[in-house]
Amino acid sequence: MMLPKPFLFCLRQYVLSFLCSCLLLACSTPKHTPVASAPYGPAEIKRQVLESEVLKQRFVGFALYDPELGQMVVEHNADKFFVPASNTKLFTFYACLKMLGDSIPALKYAVRGDSLLFWGTGDPTFTHMDVKNTIAYDFLKNRPEKLFYIEAPFASTPFAVNWGWDDYNYYYQPERSVFPIHGNIIKFARKEANPYTTAPAWFEPLVKADTVGVSRSGAFVRELRTNDLTFYPKATKDDFSVEVPFITSPEMTVQLLADTLKRPVEWLKRPVPQDAQTLYGLPADTVYRRMLKVSDNLLAEQLMALCSGTISDTLSVERGIAYALETFLADLPDKPVWVDGSGLSTMNLFTPRSIIALLQKLRQERPDDRLLPLLATGGQLGTFRNIYKADVPYVFGKSGTLSHVHNQSGYIFTKSGKMLLFSFMNNNYAVSTSEIREEMVRIMTEVHERY
Repeated sequence: MMLPKPFLFCLRQYVLSFLCSCLLLACSTPKHTPVASAPYGPAEIKRQVLESEVLKQRFVGFALYDPELGQMVVEHNADKFFVPASNTKLFTFYACLKMLGDSIPALKYAVRGDSLLFWGTGDPTFTHMDVKNTIAYDFLKNRPEKLFYIEAPFASTPFAVNWGWDDYNYYYQPERSVFPIHGNIIKFARKEANPYTTAPAWFEPLVKADTVGVSRSGAFVRELRTNDLTFYPKATKDDFSVEVPFITSPEMTVQLLADTLKRPVEWLKRPVPQDAQTLYGLPADTVYRRMLKVSDNLLAEQLMALCSGTISDTLSVERGIAYALETFLADLPDKPVWVDGSGLSTMNLFTPRSIIALLQKLRQERPDDRLLPLLATGGQLGTFRNIYKADVPYVFGKSGTLSHVHNQSGYIFTKSGKMLLFSFMNNNYAVSTSEIREEMVRIMTEVHERY
């Protein structure tokens, strides 16, 4: 039986309409096929470094090395030179491991009848206020002979090349000298609005109060070319602790020695005797630990002076550095521009891959259980105390900060059981250092969690 033409027409129109509706629905319905996330590996780590919004408009270098594989995991600008700031102290540490023994030479001396002639080795710990050490003090205090101080030859200047001359008043830039006393700083402290104390007390008469003026340089401001100081009460709180470096000289050394030993000390202007005996002081690791954990600049500078004393009678930070570069560090991938022991100078230049090479050398000198405890440790007292916090520490290393410079280098343990070496360097940024630091910590924490 044939269907009427009108019916067939209507059926055809209905089918066409249905098919068009289905096609339109298929085209308009979003596809929900999941996109597989990129696996976390070298490419993802490098992408995070390169695409970070925080790290834009800066110069960044990054190197991540796997010692088990013996190769770099990630490299970005690893062959470019950066201002290292206090990452320099890792190189000072290595030079000390190669050039100094287990104990720090505290001083040298020779006996002449009823006289004890003594001179400095560069040891920075004599009566240092934050390092417990009475070995040399007790030796000089209790000797029966008369004390005569000789100024040993010292070829380094109080400030290194390109240190900030206007930072002379700040605790982190004490002068270098052949016989540091009290860390070459004056410490002022007060608790609960009591009168403040001055240590050493010898400097008390040199402090004058200005109850009207306001200082932008702190509560205690030293004159540029003298040890005269001005105290600005308006710049203080009830409790404070302020450290100000003093100008060093042989005359100052003798006066402070006499003041602290409570016995006469005379300055004898003559060459150092050739029949010297050496008095040894603190275990070297005690000094290294403080230098690396809290980034003590004076200790770093003086340790390089001590290193130079193993190759010459004339102490010289620069000579110690030159010897280390030529003798122990000639095989670095890129020869550093290394000018001081602490990293305060912006003339220092190191590449991330050279720092990785140094981190490998440190492990060759010390097993991990003797090396890592000396370094700044995540979440513990030191420069890493507020970052990388964890019940079990997983980052050990050294930070370095100057104006527009922040770097971190060291060793990181991942949850998968790997130990990696890293150097993360940031120069020439215009944002706050805290922003840079937080982003570096975020990226390195992901390495710990996911690699």
